[in-house]
Amino acid sequence: MKELKTEAIKENLPEVTAFIDEQLEAVDCPMKLQMKIDIAVEEIFVNIANYAYPDGTGTAVIRVEFTDDPLTVEITFIDSGVPYDPLAKPDPDISLSANERQIGGLGIFMVKKSMDDMKYQYLDGQNILTLIKRLVIA
Repeated sequence: MKELKTEAIKENLPEVTAFIDEQLEAVDCPMKLQMKIDIAVEEIFVNIANYAYPDGTGTAVIRVEFTDDPLTVEITFIDSGVPYDPLAKPDPDISLSANERQIGGLGIFMVKKSMDDMKYQYLDGQNILTLIKRLVIA
């Protein structure tokens, strides 16, 4: 397991993405999957930076773990911000026009669709969100 602890501000997104990419490249992750993962990581990290700490800033911890058979990455985001379960919100109705849809929610929806699984828990005053993606292109 590798871990990065950083201040949860948008300006640190390049550091977070470089950390994730370094781990993915070490296991020869296909570029197509790496790009999908980078988009999901950006969405989650920027959400933490924008919303987790309304009264200032705090930290975010990003953990990367791999499992075999099939090769899978688990990327976990941990923050001590406002409790928020992004999986509890219903998916937006994408059959509606942009004008008819409620604002927000598309980013998390995209992350859900691009990952194989997502898990959330609030434990010991921390939001813990894990993205899971198989690194094998079928």
